[in-house]
Amino acid sequence: MHKPKIKLGLIFGGRSGEHEVSLNSARSVYAAVNKDKYDVTLIGITKTGQWLLSDDAITALTADSTHGAAMLLPDPTEKALLKVSTDADVATRSVTPLTELDVVFPVMHGTFGEDGAIQGLFEMADLAYVGSGVVGSAVGMDKSIFKAVMQANNIPVLPYVNTTRTALNADAAQVMAEIEGALTYPVFIKPANLGSSVGISKASNAAELEAGLIEAARWDRRIVIEQGVDAREIEVSVLGNDEPIASIAGEIAPKRDFYDYEAKYVSDDSDLIIPAELSEADMQSMRALAVDAYKAIDCAGLSRVDFLMDRNTDEVWINEINTLPGFTSISMYPKLWAASGIEYSELIDKLIELALERKQDRDVTVRSFDVPEA
Repeated sequence: MHKPKIKLGLIFGGRSGEHEVSLNSARSVYAAVNKDKYDVTLIGITKTGQWLLSDDAITALTADSTHGAAMLLPDPTEKALLKVSTDADVATRSVTPLTELDVVFPVMHGTFGEDGAIQGLFEMADLAYVGSGVVGSAVGMDKSIFKAVMQANNIPVLPYVNTTRTALNADAAQVMAEIEGALTYPVFIKPANLGSSVGISKASNAAELEAGLIEAARWDRRIVIEQGVDAREIEVSVLGNDEPIASIAGEIAPKRDFYDYEAKYVSDDSDLIIPAELSEADMQSMRALAVDAYKAIDCAGLSRVDFLMDRNTDEVWINEINTLPGFTSISMYPKLWAASGIEYSELIDKLIELALERKQDRDVTVRSFDVPEA
């Protein structure tokens, strides 16, 4: 007797500056997932937040179609993905169950996908899902809070300054004076909650700093300004739940000023050096640090941990954790695991197994407390 297929919901797109990146990742995952093992339902989320269903929701999103609206209720007694009729008359629209889902794979990056928002919906719906929970996702996404947690766990980070859109609008000169008093040029200006280098800029003088702050403020209300260093960019992939393992380290050698959005997803003109040219001691140290950081923010399933290594002194700082790293054909996360002995399709299987394992662990948690009678 054949084992029934696992009902997998592949969710992508979303209200994020990384919407297009998510579509590329989803194409790669869908092409590689074992269709004999998984009954895959494609669920696309538009840039305005509408959930779509179709035979090819990826194409539907690309074409900005609204065919086949869907929804998932935050109700643990109703685990079905619901199809919403597209009748023009909103008052007469109907909702019908389409399929129950065993596990969800959010192939999403950035806000509302990697920051704990959609993970909260999955928790409310009592669904198994790939990746970190609400806490790990939110802390990993927030560059400022992430740095504070790393410092609390004695994991080195670069000097940085926090500011807000409100402070910038109120007194930009004061904000800039505080940054220039704490850091030296060059500096990097980053939205606190975004990834894929969207909204990030490098500043080597006051004019570039002001322009970078204005650009970052477009993408988030909170901004992180980091000390720039002459550093190598080293990355480690981590896989697992309570007992995670780390891949070998790889190095990004960007041909641009830094590893920006275009270099990551469009031009493919950066060199990916796998394994990174490191001493055995440095390689093992970074792998251990990656696991420590992963555990410190309670990651699950997968994450890519990014480091900076001073070119002259070999001093190492953790830069960030990506809790839902890119899955495109040129993404480092699957490339590092392939070099470590886990190929792409097998990696997808392992991530789904980890999601189901974490759900089983979550199910033994007591959710109610009976107050004893006086």
